Amino acid sequence: MNEGRPLAFYGLAAFFALFVLFLYGPMIVIFILSFQGPGGGLTFPMNGVSLHWFYRLWEGGGIVDIAGAFRRSLALGLVVMALTVVLSLMAGLAFRKRFVGSNALFYVAVASLIVPSIVTSLGIAIEFHVLDDLIKNYAPSWIADDFTTSMGQFTSGLGAHLTWTLPFGLLVMFAIFNRFDARYEEAARDQGATPWQTLRHVVLPIVAPSVVGVGLFGFTLSWDEIARSSQTMGEHNTLPMELQALTTTVTNPDIYALGTSTTAVSFAVIAIALFSISILNARQKRHGSDAGQA
Repeated sequence: MNEGRPLAFYGLAAFFALFVLFLYGPMIVIFILSFQGPGGGLTFPMNGVSLHWFYRLWEGGGIVDIAGAFRRSLALGLVVMALTVVLSLMAGLAFRKRFVGSNALFYVAVASLIVPSIVTSLGIAIEFHVLDDLIKNYAPSWIADDFTTSMGQFTSGLGAHLTWTLPFGLLVMFAIFNRFDARYEEAARDQGATPWQTLRHVVLPIVAPSVVGVGLFGFTLSWDEIARSSQTMGEHNTLPMELQALTTTVTNPDIYALGTSTTAVSFAVIAIALFSISILNARQKRHGSDAGQA
């Protein structure tokens, strides 16, 4: 107990510190430089400290329509989150029992994780171009005459994002239900509960923290996605796409303010998710203790 730590400990600690610095250092630098003064540049030393570039961004006088891009990314992220939660939960419940083709369906569902994102994006774009040609050539004239494209934020863009978020949601729900104690359901059925009542009052409260985690995966993966959005969003860009497009043209800290804003949203969503999970866990413990006393 009185012996000092071995030299290897300090070497590993220094290596870990360098790893953390390498991982988070660039993000911290961007955060700091986004608070440059009005005459600030893209590098150190800083020229004053202010919120000038954030005001410029949100007032529409900056490099991009931040409000429009923000609304598009936020709306798409929320829809992707909702669909990821619902579909992952339904799939997790369905796969609790084996059925014909379950293995093949599972591998098809997670296959998009190993396919390069840009290939997935191009494939979806080609599919919608073929659909556009079919509509223009074979649809009634009152549809084809005014038709431009079926690609857009909530068609091809939504599909592209779901190919990225659903596999993660499925894997999380499969892991949860693989270790789910079926005795809780048996106890509910013994008390006369219907399948729907069992699902609503027993299963869902138990898996609720995991469902929140799936929703967090869905939103953050969609919010930050670029590659799968690059060919599928149609005429409007999402916020990450605008940020990527500006990396080679911007000569002032507008881009840092934009990066800080998008990261702040991600951190806010994570904080809300963690807070929700803590509340759900506390509620489960409270109900468990009440049931034990009863």
